[in-house]
Amino acid sequence: MTKVLITGGAGFIGRHLAGHLLDEGYAVTVLDNESLGDRRHLDLDRVRFVGGDLRDAGDVAAAVEGQDMVVHLAADTRVMDSIADPQFNFENNVIGSFHLLQAARAAGVRRVVAASTGGAILGEVPPPVHERIAPQPTSPYGASKLMLEGYLSAFTASYGLSTCALRFSNVYGPRSLHKGSVVAHFYKRILAGEPLVVYGDGSQARDFLYAGDLVSAIREAMESDATGAYQLGSGRPTTIDQLLDLMRTVTGRELDVRYEDFRAGELRATWCDIAKAHDAFGFDPTTPLEEGLRATWDWFRSATEAVA
Repeated sequence: MTKVLITGGAGFIGRHLAGHLLDEGYAVTVLDNESLGDRRHLDLDRVRFVGGDLRDAGDVAAAVEGQDMVVHLAADTRVMDSIADPQFNFENNVIGSFHLLQAARAAGVRRVVAASTGGAILGEVPPPVHERIAPQPTSPYGASKLMLEGYLSAFTASYGLSTCALRFSNVYGPRSLHKGSVVAHFYKRILAGEPLVVYGDGSQARDFLYAGDLVSAIREAMESDATGAYQLGSGRPTTIDQLLDLMRTVTGRELDVRYEDFRAGELRATWCDIAKAHDAFGFDPTTPLEEGLRATWDWFRSATEAVA
């Protein structure tokens, strides 16, 4: 049985991935400091949980020991927070990732698949974004992911560690109650009866990818020998106004939407070309946005009712 470590595995994507890999016959270990995730959301009868922090090399080495593969999801992922506190972002995303790669090399791990980012690493470039565009990050978060990709490439070339970076677009889905991403944020405010604040005029575009499609892609990348960076998204743009229209349909509610000025460091429009990932490991997202938003809304309503 192949042993896989998921860093950040108690978080939103990690929980989806852990369940998916267990169903596919993998042995799963999770490393998480529970700053956002919670081990109680994992199937602890089947998942080995290691409490620890990427910034502590000893914690990382203990979790990596005996693993065949690593999926590296743990990160400080919020663009605006990285602008406010770039040092915290650097320590988690760059130093923590370096600790992980060093431990993987020492432990004889055969493959590392790491979460990168789609638009933030490339900056303001005409979409669709693709892997041949020279990165020009506009935030410390984007810069940290570019450094991660550089170290993955270096550890492959210098030490023979098989690696690849997956550039996630805007991932949404059930189990994202703690997330600050746009779908989760809007749904929480709708349920609370609060206005939705849009920074910009609503024409800014993003690429939304359902969590179920993403975790299938991560497993496919794990099982391949693909190296380098790969864009993962739906492959199509959705404006914020279009997203709001779908949310009105899905929730059956009128929405109180307020528009404010664009914020520095945020991209106006980004979506991705997914042809490279399709060719390398068969990436083919199948969940329509309205269907995914409906499943996510149903989960948010149930989760909120359970807490109330």
